[in-house]
Amino acid sequence: MSEPCNGPRPVEERGRIRRDVPRFVIGCEEDEQDMGQMEAGMKNEMLHQDDMEVYENESPSERQIVVGICAMMKKSKSKPMTQILERLCKFDYIDVVIFPEEVILEEPVEKWPLCDCLISFHSKGFPLDKAVEYAKLRNPMLINDLNMQYFIQDRREVYRILQEEGIDLPRYGVLNRDPDDPEECNLVEGEDHVEVNGEVFPKPFVEKPVCAEDHNVYIYYPTSAGGGSQRLFRKIGSRSSVYSPESNVRKTGSYIYEEFMPTDGTDVKVYTVGPDYAHAEARKSPALDGKVERDSEGKEIRYPVMLTAMEKLVARKVCLAFKQTVCGFDLLRANGHSYVCDVNGFSFVKNSMKYYDDCAKVLGNMVMRELAPQLHIPWSIPMEAEDIPIVPTTSGTMMELRCVIAIIRHGDRTPKQKMKMEVRHPLFFELFKKYGGYKTGKLKLKKPKQLQEVLDIARLLLVELGQHNDCEIEEKKSKLEQLKTVLEMYGHFSGINRKVQLTYLRNGQPKASSEEEDCKKDGPSLLLVLKWGGELTPAGRVQAEELGRAFRCMYPGGQGDFAGFPGCGLLRLHSTYRHDLKIYASDEGRVQMTAAAFAKGLLALEGELTPILVQMVKSANMNGLLDSDSDSLTDCQQKVKARLHEIMQKDQDFTQDDFQKLAPTGSPSLVNSMKVIENPVKTCDKVYALIQSLTSQIRKRLEDPKSADLQLYHSETLELMLQRWSKLERDFRMKNGRYDISKIPDIYDCIKYDSQHNASVGLEDTLELFRLSRALADIVIPQEYGINKAEKLDIAQAYCVPLMKKIYLDLQRTHEDEAVNKLHPLYSRGVMSPGRHVRTRLYFTSESHVHSLLSMFRYGGLLDEVKDQQWKQAMDYLSAVTELNYMTQIVIMLYEDNNKDPSSEERFHVELHFSPGVKGCEDEENVPMGFGFRPASSEGSLEDLSQDQTDDALPVTELINLQRRSPMIRNRKTGSMEVEESLPLSSIHNALLRFEGCSMVPSIYPLETLHNSLSLKQVEEFLSKVCESSGEAQAKAMKGGSYGSSTLTDVDVWRKFTSSSASLSDQRTSAPLSRLCEGRVRVFSQKQLCSQPCSRTHSDFDTDWSRCSLNRPSVW
Repeated sequence: MSEPCNGPRPVEERGRIRRDVPRFVIGCEEDEQDMGQMEAGMKNEMLHQDDMEVYENESPSERQIVVGICAMMKKSKSKPMTQILERLCKFDYIDVVIFPEEVILEEPVEKWPLCDCLISFHSKGFPLDKAVEYAKLRNPMLINDLNMQYFIQDRREVYRILQEEGIDLPRYGVLNRDPDDPEECNLVEGEDHVEVNGEVFPKPFVEKPVCAEDHNVYIYYPTSAGGGSQRLFRKIGSRSSVYSPESNVRKTGSYIYEEFMPTDGTDVKVYTVGPDYAHAEARKSPALDGKVERDSEGKEIRYPVMLTAMEKLVARKVCLAFKQTVCGFDLLRANGHSYVCDVNGFSFVKNSMKYYDDCAKVLGNMVMRELAPQLHIPWSIPMEAEDIPIVPTTSGTMMELRCVIAIIRHGDRTPKQKMKMEVRHPLFFELFKKYGGYKTGKLKLKKPKQLQEVLDIARLLLVELGQHNDCEIEEKKSKLEQLKTVLEMYGHFSGINRKVQLTYLRNGQPKASSEEEDCKKDGPSLLLVLKWGGELTPAGRVQAEELGRAFRCMYPGGQGDFAGFPGCGLLRLHSTYRHDLKIYASDEGRVQMTAAAFAKGLLALEGELTPILVQMVKSANMNGLLDSDSDSLTDCQQKVKARLHEIMQKDQDFTQDDFQKLAPTGSPSLVNSMKVIENPVKTCDKVYALIQSLTSQIRKRLEDPKSADLQLYHSETLELMLQRWSKLERDFRMKNGRYDISKIPDIYDCIKYDSQHNASVGLEDTLELFRLSRALADIVIPQEYGINKAEKLDIAQAYCVPLMKKIYLDLQRTHEDEAVNKLHPLYSRGVMSPGRHVRTRLYFTSESHVHSLLSMFRYGGLLDEVKDQQWKQAMDYLSAVTELNYMTQIVIMLYEDNNKDPSSEERFHVELHFSPGVKGCEDEENVPMGFGFRPASSEGSLEDLSQDQTDDALPVTELINLQRRSPMIRNRKTGSMEVEESLPLSSIHNALLRFEGCSMVPSIYPLETLHNSLSLKQVEEFLSKVCESSGEAQAKAMKGGSYGSSTLTDVDVWRKFTSSSASLSDQRTSAPLSRLCEGRVRVFSQKQLCSQPCSRTHSDFDTDWSRCSLNRPSVW
C-alpha cells in the first residue's frame, strides 16, 4: 500500500507554512485503488491550500525545499523513480511531492502544487506545454530543461545539436516529405543504395522516422547478403525486431537515412546524472536477431561497460548541450570510434542499487547547493572526499592517491589434473598441421570445435583397437580411454575447464617417465598434454568478490557509505570519470573468472560473471604478460628441478650440508619444513601409505549403499574423487621405486581441497596427510622457482619481465598525467579536480607470476637490507611466510604530495604492500605477524612491531569504529552532512587505517606494508635496471652466450643488475619513456626492447599502441 515516506512534515509555501502534506507519496503498481485514494486525498489537500493553517513565526531552520515530480504516473511511480526518491528523502531539508496525474491533465497550472525544484519530463500523453507554462509562472529550479525537450522529440534537431557540439555521429541525410505531396522529394532509390539530397547511402543503411517517439526503425540489407530488411520496434514481450523480405524503403513520411555501423552485436546505453557522472551498460543489439535476452527474473540482460576518456567527454557534452541533468543516450562502438545515434532525454537505469544511490546523492547535493543559500537553510556544502583524492598514507601524511597497481593470484579452485601421452598417429599430426602447430612447434586447443576433433580421434582409435587387437596403433589404450572420458565430461566443451596442448618432438620423447612405455620408436612424435580441473570454485568466487568489495577502502571516500552502501567513494570516483581502470588476466579460466568476480565486487556490479568477463577483463593476445607455459621450462629451471629431485631422494635425515644446499637463503619457513620432514624418503613413504589408505577408504564408501548418492563439493562424486587419488597413487611412486617429487604439489593441492571442502566425508588420517604433504610442498613449490638468489632471479626474469615493464609504464604515465585521461578543461566547471584521476591496474595471474614477481622485489636490489631497517623487517616477514595461497596480493600505491616542488624526488611517494592470501585450513598458530599499515619503527624486531599494532590510547575496537567514521561527521541523514570540528590529523591517520577494510574478508589475510617510504625514482630505477638486464640476457642468449652448464652465482647476478650503464631511467633524460618514438628511441614492446624508427608519439599505451607505425599489439 502507498504511504508517505516520512510522515506528515511542514512545507513552507513562499513564506507560509502548510502542514500535513505528504512528504513523498510512492506509487505501487500492485495497488491501484490505494494509489487512487491517496492521489485524491493529496489532490484535495493541495487544491485547498487557502484553508490551511499558516504559521508566520516558524524559525528558518524548519524551512523545507520542496522537490516536485511532474510526470505521467506510469513514470513517477516506476521502480527506478521510487528507489531514487526514497533515497532523496534522506536529505534533512528536502521534501518530495508527486503531482497527481489528474491534476497535471485537468487542472490549470495555477492550481498545481508549489515546489522549489521541478523534475518534469515528457512521455506519451504528457502536456509539455502546460509544464513550460508552470515553470514560467513559478520559476522553480529545473533539473531537466523543458524547452529542450521539444527538440529531443525530433531526431533532426537532435542530430543538428550533436553536430554543433562536435560530437561524432553516423553519416546521415534528412529526407523531408510534404504530407500533401509525398512524391515530391529528393530521394532516388537503387537496388542496393538510396540517394538522399544527392548523397549516396549504400546498403546496409538505417532508416529512422524523424519523430523520436516513432520507434519503427528499419535496416536494409544488400542483395549480396540476401536483401530484405530488419524492422525494429518498441519491445513487445521478448521481441524487439523482425526480419522482412521487403527491400524497398518507405514511400510516405519523413526520415533520416544513415550508414549502418558494425557494432559486433551490442549497443551501449549511457545514463548521465549531471555533467560529471555517467553509468554505462551494453545490451544485445535489437538489430541482431530481435530476441530480447532476459535473465531468470525476466529482466533484459545488460552488461556493465567502462567508458573511454573520449566517451566520458561525449557524455558531458550531451548532458550540457541538451540541458538535461538526467539524460540517456545511445552509443555505437564501431571501427575503433564511438558514435551517438540517439538522445532519449530523461532516463533511469533499471535494477542497479549503486546507480540509485549515486543518482539520489548527486541530485540531492545539486538541489541543496543551489537552493539552500537562497532559502537561508543552515546547510553546509558537503565536501566530497573523492573530489580531490587525498588520503592518509601509512607514513603519516596526507597525499593525493594517483595510482594503484595490484598483482593478484586467482581464487580457490578444484584440483588441477594433467595427463601426458606421446602420440604418433597421422590423425594427430594432421590436427597439429591444421591449426598451425608447425609454426612454433606448440599448439594449444581450447575451442569447442578443436576439442571435439581431439575427442573424435580418440573415439576412432579406440574403435579400431577394439576391432583389431594387433593393429598398429601405438597410443596406449588406457590413455586414450582417459582422454575420451575427460573430454566427454560435463556434456559440453569450454576452454574454461579443459584444454589440450600438443608439442612437436623431433626425435620422440627424450626420457621415459613412469607413465610411459619403456620401449620407444625412432622418429618424430607429439607430446599430448590434457589438462582439466582447476576451475574456480563457488568459494573462490566469493573470495574474489569480497576482496574486490574490500579493496574499495583503499580509495578516497572508501571508508564511508551512502544508504548503507560501503565504498561509495571509489564508485563515485569511477562514475565521475576520474578512475582510470583496466583489468588484465591470463588465459586460464580460473584466473579470468577471478578477475570478473573481483570486478563485480569492486564496482558493485550485478548479474552473472560471464558478461562482466567479456566486457571488462582483457585476456586475449597478452603475449606473455601474465601467461606462462609451465611445460616449457627454462634451462635454469630444469636444472633446479633436477637438483631438487636429487636432494629429496636421499634416504637419510637432512644434514647441515643439505640445509645449506636446499635453503641457502636461510628462510625460516623452509628450515622449519625441513625439520618437520627430517628424512625426505621416509616422509614420502608415509605420504604414499596415507594415500593408499585414503583410496581404500573411498572404495569402501563406494561399496556402501548409504554412500551411493553422496554428493561432494562442487558436484563431485566419490567416483571422481577416487579417480583423483588413484592417479596420484599410481604416479607418485615410479616403477623404479623412487618418488616423483613433481607430484608433491598435486598431492598437497588435493588434500588441501578435500580438507577444506569435503571434511564431512569423514575420511581418516587426512590431517596427517595434510601436515606432511604441506611440509614437502613448502620446500618443493618455492624452490622450483630457484634455490639460491641467482637462480630465483634468473627464473623470475623468464616469467615476469613483461609484467614489470608494464608496471614501469603504469607508474610513469601516471605521474606524467597525460591528457588522454582528463576531462577537457573547457568542460570541467563544477568538478574540483577534473584533470586528476586515480589510475588502477589489476593483474590477475597464477602462482608462478606471483612467486617470480616477489623474488624480483626481494632479491633484485630494490633496497639494501643492511642500510634499510624497514626493508630488513619486511624481508624477515616474507621469509616466514610459508605459502602464497589463493588471492595472494602484491599492491603498489603511488601518491603525490602537492606541497612539494614538482621537480623534487619527494613529490611522488610509493608504498609496497603484500598479503599471503587465503588463510589455511587449520588454525595456524605460527603465522608470521607483519607490522600492518602504519609507519615502521626504525628500531626493534619484527615481533616488537607485530605486538604494537595500535596506539596505547586507543583499543582495537575503537580504531575500527573510528575508521568507519569520516572526519566529516554525518548527520542523521546520509545525504546531508554537517561539518563539525575535524579530528586532528594524527588521529585521522591512526583511525583511518585505510586497508583495515581489506581485513573485512575473514578468510583472507589483510595487507601488510612492506615499505612505505619509497621514492618514485627508486622504484623506476629498479624496474628499468631489471628490464634492461633482461634485454642484455636475451641478446647474449641469441648470440649463443648462454650461461652454460654451471650454476649461476650471486656475483653473476649482482653484476648483471648493477653494471647496466644505459638503464631506461638514463634514456629518459632526453624524452619521457611514455612519450617515446621520435626518431630511433629505444621502445618497450611486450617481449623485448627494440630500437626501430617510429614516427608516432605514444600518448596512451593502453589505447593507442596499436596505431603505432611499428604495429604494436593493442593490449597495452
